[in-house]
Amino acid sequence: MSTNIKPLADRVVIEPKEAEEKTASGLFIPDSAKEKPQQGVVIAVGPGTKDVQMEVKKGDIVLYGKYSGTEVTVDDKKCLIMRQNDILAIVK
Repeated sequence: MSTNIKPLADRVVIEPKEAEEKTASGLFIPDSAKEKPQQGVVIAVGPGTKDVQMEVKKGDIVLYGKYSGTEVTVDDKKCLIMRQNDILAIVK
């Protein structure tokens, strides 16, 4: 995904992973019962600040808090903009 957005300071743009469509046993989950995703792919990273060095990079898969970030639309896709300290972990 090519983006035309550049986050400022210690902010990161994340494309959330789609919510699960079915359970492990094969039952389909209706839209009203789907959980908000807590995992996504970093698509843009700010330069950091003199106090905050950026540890995530473009392409990293990350875990973040359920209610973290601000939802925006970038290139017709829903994304989240959040501070790096709202990211809980990088998935290896």
